[in-house]
Amino acid sequence: MTTHETTTHETTTHQVPDHLPAAARSRTHTWQPRPDMTPELLGMSGLEILRAALEGALPAASMMSTLGFRLTEVGEGFTVFEGDPGDHLLNPMGTVHGGFLATLLDSALGSAVMTRLPAGAMYTTVQLGVHMIRPVLSDTPALRCEGTALHVGRTTATAEARIIGTHDGKLYAHGTTTCAVLRT
Repeated sequence: MTTHETTTHETTTHQVPDHLPAAARSRTHTWQPRPDMTPELLGMSGLEILRAALEGALPAASMMSTLGFRLTEVGEGFTVFEGDPGDHLLNPMGTVHGGFLATLLDSALGSAVMTRLPAGAMYTTVQLGVHMIRPVLSDTPALRCEGTALHVGRTTATAEARIIGTHDGKLYAHGTTTCAVLRT
């Protein structure tokens, strides 16, 4: 076995069997840690927090850097994320792993709910339904995920989202969520 190392902020070591070619690619990402829930942040609505992240006044969620997607639009009850498929996201069959699509959907769904939460309230996903319509390949151009809050109540919220190809306008996946609303 040959050992190969990949460095981000930590070193990850994995074994590549000698009969396989050595890893020819690497991917590095950086992120800024999110601040603790300070009184200033607790005084901001969900929409204000997401707008601050979009404008760069708050760091983006580290998951976005890890998987290669970004928040591109935010408004009352809706959010838009765009993600970049690539060969670093492939499953054993050689298509982009469904977890990438599920994460993109979960981000847009939860953030759409977040835009309608008052200061001091948070959410957590309790149910995520994902429907994958067509495969995403490593060379598929950017995907756009649009999330819309359908209901945001005192204790629960629901939302729906769709992933559309920016290059072809085709539907790649869609999903729904139920979130628990947590109030401090």
